[in-house]
Amino acid sequence: MDITGRKLFVKALREEGVDTIFGYPGGMVTDIFDELYKQEDIRVVLPRHEQGLIFEAEGYAKASGKVGVCLVTSGPGATNIITGLADAHYDSIPLVCITGQVPLGLIGNDAFQEVDIVGMTQSVTKYGVTVRDRKDLGRILKMAFHIARTGKPGPVLVDIPKDIQVRTGDSEYPSEVHIRGYKPNESVHIGQLKKAYRLLKAAKRPLILAGGGIFVSGANEQLQKFAERTQIPVVTTIMGKGALPANHPLYLGNSGMHGKYACNIAVSKCDVLFSIGTRFNDRITGDLNEFAPNAKIIHIDIDTAAISRNVVVDVPIVADAKLALEKLCEWAEKQDTEKWVEKMKGWDAENPLEMRKDRGMTPQMIMEAINRNYKEAIIVTDVGQHQMWATQYLEIGGRKKLITSGGLGSMGFGLPAAIGAKIAKPYQNVICITGDGGFQMNMQELATAITQDAPITICLLNNYYLGMVRQMQQLFYGKRYAATCLRKRKGCPDTCKGPNEACPPYVPDFVKFAECYGAHGIRVTEESQIQDAFEQAKRRDDAPTLIEFFIATDELVLPMVKGGNPMSEMILK
Repeated sequence: MDITGRKLFVKALREEGVDTIFGYPGGMVTDIFDELYKQEDIRVVLPRHEQGLIFEAEGYAKASGKVGVCLVTSGPGATNIITGLADAHYDSIPLVCITGQVPLGLIGNDAFQEVDIVGMTQSVTKYGVTVRDRKDLGRILKMAFHIARTGKPGPVLVDIPKDIQVRTGDSEYPSEVHIRGYKPNESVHIGQLKKAYRLLKAAKRPLILAGGGIFVSGANEQLQKFAERTQIPVVTTIMGKGALPANHPLYLGNSGMHGKYACNIAVSKCDVLFSIGTRFNDRITGDLNEFAPNAKIIHIDIDTAAISRNVVVDVPIVADAKLALEKLCEWAEKQDTEKWVEKMKGWDAENPLEMRKDRGMTPQMIMEAINRNYKEAIIVTDVGQHQMWATQYLEIGGRKKLITSGGLGSMGFGLPAAIGAKIAKPYQNVICITGDGGFQMNMQELATAITQDAPITICLLNNYYLGMVRQMQQLFYGKRYAATCLRKRKGCPDTCKGPNEACPPYVPDFVKFAECYGAHGIRVTEESQIQDAFEQAKRRDDAPTLIEFFIATDELVLPMVKGGNPMSEMILK
């Protein structure tokens, strides 16, 4: 029996196990929404902006382990998700994004709300296609889900013209699909792996660098087992935070631009660097000529293109992290690393990760309060200084998970991604850590949290500035705070050097903002109020709670490495 394209679309969602779709309606997807309206088993989440929508789908995908599904109309609906597509692309998040398109006969005629969204997003999607024949719709949708979730996961875009949605055709949805030219690697080159292990076994100062690929492949258990059997210490990238529990004796912390002193020195002093699931981007390497200068480098990554792209490695291995570590665990033997581990602990004691406590409430105090109050939680950050403080001071691992925007660094990610995570895991605590700048980029999504019964806790660190850029201006631009003060008004002096008595009041009032949406608002101005604020938030499960923490404007994220400098050259004070 023939059915319409829109009915086949809904059938595809069911076959793929989709129970939640993040959608915003418009003229070119009204037919699909009409079909979804008739269903009871597929939840349609209506956001307040398409960028919020795709970030919510990312949070949902990261928290659930499923493919996140988006549905938006043509033109601005489609262009508004481009940032989210890029974000998912860089952080390997599986999404299937469906965009409506003008009818086939109007494509290329500059019709109302027509854009070439496939062409626009080629560089930030794993696959993108416009469906031009109704008979291809089922196969293309099957391909989309298969490509999104296999190999190195990522976003896929399917553009469906309006006439394809209503045209009738075969009702069959394929059970499997074979794509010529797309063959994700599902094996491990044993010869290369043995070569890597021999190199590790002979090392005097071996070090494991674990990235986000550990989570993508679900290799946390295998990584911990391998580290414990060999006694090789571990450092992580920001995306790898939590790959080993924070309190594990072999875990040292994050390396990179805002990494721990001991971690960055360890990378510079190790003789074999075993890197798994990271792209070696500039935030990890700094000056490429000075990155791990004394080390032989082993690199395991599922993406062939990522290996030796930034850092030329000695032993390249294209493999899934979990498969590679499972095999390595079979060979793993204890190595004599006690002196090496003690040396790293000495570096840590020499320059510990700690903020001054004589200046009032600090971000460290807030993060430590989260550690005390939430032993099980999904913690989602926005992008900025608060993100770095979270990755420095939060205890992640076990039943506490971190979701953040790493590769693209998208401000506005935190709130919607936290909402998506709460929708995926309604019975888990979900905490959003954000700043006053990032929050305002998608603050309208608080309405989505209310309407979807998603009582998240929002920890908003307010320092009146776009803090990360302000930090660079303070350290490297002679304290010329250009366009970073969020209190600045037309009448303020152009050359203001920082807060003073003449500063105008801050807008908006975040507590009143939360309350006007039906959420709870709490304001915290000193350390003694922190614990009570979290206790209130935990009791209020009927709606989101926003806790506004006022922190010092000039609080810095330290250590810091200036862009392009060697990672061993850290600003510590």
